[in-house]
Amino acid sequence: MAKITFNKSGSGSITGRLNIPMALLKSIGITEEEREVELYIRDNKLIVEKIIKKEPI
Repeated sequence: MAKITFNKSGSGSITGRLNIPMALLKSIGITEEEREVELYIRDNKLIVEKIIKKEPI
């Protein structure tokens, strides 16, 4: 189980943050160098997918 933390910016907007355990990040190939992900909702679940960059030809 994880908890969302909420932060208020200087302008008053609020963002939510979620800490993801490193074991879960490693299991989908997320590293400090390759950290771009796509977030979306499917069947009322938040999905995190690693973005796989294609090498230029």
